[in-house]
Amino acid sequence: MPSKPLTQQEKRLLLVIARQAMENAVRKQLLDEINLTSMPISLQEPGASFVTLTVGDALRGCIGTLEAHQPLALDVQEHAVAAALEDYRFTPVIPAELKHIHIEVSRLTPAIPLEYADPLDLLCKLRPGEDGVILKDGPHRATFLPQVWEKVPDPAEFLDQLCYKMGALPEVWRNKHPQVFTYQVEEFHE
Repeated sequence: MPSKPLTQQEKRLLLVIARQAMENAVRKQLLDEINLTSMPISLQEPGASFVTLTVGDALRGCIGTLEAHQPLALDVQEHAVAAALEDYRFTPVIPAELKHIHIEVSRLTPAIPLEYADPLDLLCKLRPGEDGVILKDGPHRATFLPQVWEKVPDPAEFLDQLCYKMGALPEVWRNKHPQVFTYQVEEFHE
């Protein structure tokens, strides 16, 4: 995990930041300015996050970053707005939907390379339910958060779907030797 786990208060604060940012952006209002000096240190430190929006069990948007480059509080704020308005897979969220949207925040650990000999070795080294996976083939890259294992528990199917998300044929992970990185998340939701 990044440094140490967040407290319940820090998680609640990040969820409030995400909710306010999403609602303000959808209503075309200015975002609240975050006073970082009033935030707990863990939210001032650089952090990588994904914000996932759902309605019921259906995905409504998910945007984030794999590398920490700004304070965690600002990262969550930015990705809440992007998940609502900029996920190319969905139309932008409209105000009437706001009361139905459920927010989940995932705080990522740094990604580490996963060395593997062949496709079978890769399948054996993945840890379903624990690892977020980044697949990289040349300039193409895609990731699935560890939560995706709940919907796609079979490692081969998981990698097939990740190739598809990357814009490649599903068998790329079998026929080539793409780079693979893993990470873990601290996930919390409303």
